[in-house]
Amino acid sequence: MKNVFPIFLLSTQMVLAQNIAQKLDTATKNLMESSGAVSSNLSFYVSDENGNPVYDYQGNKGLSTASTQKIFTAAAALEGLGKNYTFKTTSAYSGTLSNGTLNGTLFVTSTGDPTLGSWRYESYKPENFKQKLIEAIKKSGIKKISGDLIVDDSYFDHQTIPGGWPWDDLGNYYGAGVWGVNWRENQFDIHINGTEFKSFSYPLEGVNWLNDLKAGGSSDQSLIFTAPHSDVALINGTLPSKPVTVSGAVPDPPLQLGVEVRQWLKESGIDLAGKVVTNSQLEIEGKKPLEFPKQNVILTYESPTLDKIVYWFLRKSINMYGETLIKTLAKKKKGNPSFKTGVAYLKEFWKGKGINPAMINFADGSGLSPQNYVSAKAEVQALLYAKKQSWFETYYDGFPTQDNGIKMKSGTMRDTKSYAGFHTSKEGKKYVFSIIINNYQGSGGAELQKILNVLK
Repeated sequence: MKNVFPIFLLSTQMVLAQNIAQKLDTATKNLMESSGAVSSNLSFYVSDENGNPVYDYQGNKGLSTASTQKIFTAAAALEGLGKNYTFKTTSAYSGTLSNGTLNGTLFVTSTGDPTLGSWRYESYKPENFKQKLIEAIKKSGIKKISGDLIVDDSYFDHQTIPGGWPWDDLGNYYGAGVWGVNWRENQFDIHINGTEFKSFSYPLEGVNWLNDLKAGGSSDQSLIFTAPHSDVALINGTLPSKPVTVSGAVPDPPLQLGVEVRQWLKESGIDLAGKVVTNSQLEIEGKKPLEFPKQNVILTYESPTLDKIVYWFLRKSINMYGETLIKTLAKKKKGNPSFKTGVAYLKEFWKGKGINPAMINFADGSGLSPQNYVSAKAEVQALLYAKKQSWFETYYDGFPTQDNGIKMKSGTMRDTKSYAGFHTSKEGKKYVFSIIINNYQGSGGAELQKILNVLK
């Protein structure tokens, strides 16, 4: 008799799993037989918390993921760098300091801190960095600088945008690139009424605008086009006939930081006789970049820890964070901070965790490139691996909680919708799932929610 209960429990679980699989299959077939799915592709995979398959509909098929790609990057960064990893921004000077006058150059550099000047973190906002930097300059005794202010943006290579990102995305806030020195998440805001620019969140340095906006739309259908180092920006599309705020990508964040530091110096009574220049600008002008001095360091400013960065990366789907992590992993693990090296490392990392490399054809770290092709089963395997790690609580916390109680990351691009995450049913059964659909004619969101509701 003592063996009866375990057998009964196992039988009950099998019946429950079969029942759920049948319901999922019905919902999936209803979706794929709908008018919007005539030419769509779906990859759907569900397992229990132990990795036992519950449902599989083309789970091995690689599709464009959109932002569920971030689950791979976030996990690899937490394991590869550690949840307490911090980025550093440093200031130092070259030359000689005598009677308050620096006969030399003031430098600012960074290890690519994506949070420098971000508004998301208490005690790490632009005014906090300003206070720390000015205090450090004054404490060093500098009252006047005879030379230039150099922003050394050479920590990464010169490629700031991953290959494969659509041109329509690059100038918008979600298409901001990655630099050795990032500032304010490389984002700016324009306050617009109709088609007229009213104000900027802060003055953009050296950017000239072409405005092809049209008023009268029902929603914001505008696009901003900027390119790295460019001094020309274009905005087009339609906007409602009321005040709106549109956000774009800064074409030269290191320079933007430099001009703001120059203003801070002026406000603090510290005279800067020279100009503001970045090392990239010097190279563009055919000049030799200036080496950051190892001596006379006056400030080392640390970012929030990686666990807090990953939280916002997943919660608000910040593409620039993902690409910064890719470059940082590439530099730290392979000694080469290129996107190509970082993407190769990411694939190598997950291959080492048992995922079939044919199912993880990565193109970037954020999912913005439509050239990412990943299967639903691979996403589930990544989530199952993360679930067993010491850093999982940090990772899990970043997943948004939906109205139906499901904890999941979502992804949206043109004709692409994806969900990946965790759910505990009313019966207490825990599931891990991923669902990706491409080329569905319509949003697809409501249809996919019908499938996920089965898990409740």
